[in-house]
Amino acid sequence: MLKRLTSLMIVLTCLSASCFASDDTKPLQEFADFKAQHKGKVIYLDFWASWCTPCRKSFPWMNDMQAKYQQAGLVVVSVNLDSKRDNAIAFLQQTPADFHILYDEKGLLAKQFKLKGMPSSYLFNREGELVSAHTGFNGTKKVLYEQEITQQLAQ
Repeated sequence: MLKRLTSLMIVLTCLSASCFASDDTKPLQEFADFKAQHKGKVIYLDFWASWCTPCRKSFPWMNDMQAKYQQAGLVVVSVNLDSKRDNAIAFLQQTPADFHILYDEKGLLAKQFKLKGMPSSYLFNREGELVSAHTGFNGTKKVLYEQEITQQLAQ
């Protein structure tokens, strides 16, 4: 519980006004920096919005994946695309995240990844190369996603 509260406080701090600089390229730079900081790790990148029901269902799974595979080298990062940060904050209060959160109110990263739906996820290998991309989340897909994660962690 303390870990979730700490994570929520970090997210709320990151969602404060200082993280919403007017620099239009900030989300792109933040993700580039994130990838550089986690070089040699497998990165699971997820895009979500507060109104997305499957997104809400994916958060407990991403928390589990982060906890289960963190020591093996998995890093989960999730990008919120809400235009109003209050919506993201309310979502995160109800659905805590034990992983990194970035905020992209203008959808710049979504455009870069040519997002087709929500949630969308992207898996990067240890070399930082994109190895898979998916749209949607359900019981069947989460089994496939975990298999892909474990395959990349084994390499």
